[in-house]
Amino acid sequence: MRTNRRSFLRGAIAAASAASAARLDAGQQHVHPSPPAAPATPSRETLPPRSLPGVSRVETPDLPTLGWQMSGGVKEFHLTAAPVRTEFMTGRPVDAWGFNGLMPGPTIEITQGDRVRIVVKNGLPEPFSMHWHGLEVPIDMDGTPGISQEAIPPGGSFTYEFTIDQHGTFFYHSHMAMQELMGLIGLFIVQPRVADMPRIDRDFGLIWQGWSLLPNNTIPNTMAMEFNWLTINGKSGPATTPLIVRRGERVRIRNVNLSMDHHPLHLHGNTFHVTGTEAGRIPQSAWVPGNTVLVGVAQARDIEFVASREGDWMLHCHLPHHMVNNMVAMAGPMMHGPSPTPPRPPGRFGEPDPTLVPGFPQDMTMDMTEMPAKPELHGLPNGWTAGMMGMMTLVRVLSPEMFGHIDAMRAAARGRA
Repeated sequence: MRTNRRSFLRGAIAAASAASAARLDAGQQHVHPSPPAAPATPSRETLPPRSLPGVSRVETPDLPTLGWQMSGGVKEFHLTAAPVRTEFMTGRPVDAWGFNGLMPGPTIEITQGDRVRIVVKNGLPEPFSMHWHGLEVPIDMDGTPGISQEAIPPGGSFTYEFTIDQHGTFFYHSHMAMQELMGLIGLFIVQPRVADMPRIDRDFGLIWQGWSLLPNNTIPNTMAMEFNWLTINGKSGPATTPLIVRRGERVRIRNVNLSMDHHPLHLHGNTFHVTGTEAGRIPQSAWVPGNTVLVGVAQARDIEFVASREGDWMLHCHLPHHMVNNMVAMAGPMMHGPSPTPPRPPGRFGEPDPTLVPGFPQDMTMDMTEMPAKPELHGLPNGWTAGMMGMMTLVRVLSPEMFGHIDAMRAAARGRA
């Protein structure tokens, strides 16, 4: 009897669901019990103090840093995995999965040597577990379901606790494959005990993701191998928030890729060095210069440069299909036969009728300058959105005066929030 791919997948999914249910019934008592009820998470974030000279807190545009509370000398964090309604850009709603109502989840930032306790609750309709990607943790904290722990059942929780002796760019994510593609990821930044040299003045973290959204559908298709929406920290250009830098500062950008494609990330107008991976900082003797770095799936790549040249420099994935939004197959470029309508007369400059050119049209632009205003967009030229789509953002290297003006606008906006 022939078995096609669809019937095979249906059978596999049904078998997996039955096995999961039986396992939960039989083994739920093996899930680590939740600790005694802790005080409510503070409504205001308790953020890592800037106690080390030369250490700058990481900025994650469009994403907050997760607050924590001290409990017996341990930094305690709380995360809840649950469905999240978000927007990649205005008018493009998405039903993803995330943490604490966000997709990606909030950034965890600690200092090398900290002991942390992370209480993870499962608000999903299926089992889930958390993996700490790149972190050297005890095996019973690794988050591999069926090996290091039982999966956390719907409505259950698991308390992870460990001490981190590394420093660098790491991340947390579900260790259930399809759940990763629903958006269950967040940055986990570990600052060094001794400040990195050369000193970092401005530190950013970006998560790069790809999505398949069928027409008139808000739910990502996690079985797809082609992707038509591309995001940075959960936003598609031009809705991505620019990285704001003062001229002369040394900048680090931490890039994490959790998608189904590798991403060659290109920075306009600047030469950087690759200084870190998901295993931590690279010795300076091994730094590699460039303006494009390939970030593979499940990898982190830190780049550093001195922002010596003013300008609004684009940072983007250079795969052409990742530089657009909502890409769909177009019949026009593949129609090479005669034009169905009579040719138009030549234009002012004698250019031919474009409908006769094989492959026309290819690129289309849309001016979205009417987007919601952000302080970080202040001073950009009219029409700046026309060329900003998909996996694109800006690194804005500003004069001290313009930087101070935008910084004051951001402070005022935070005060109104």
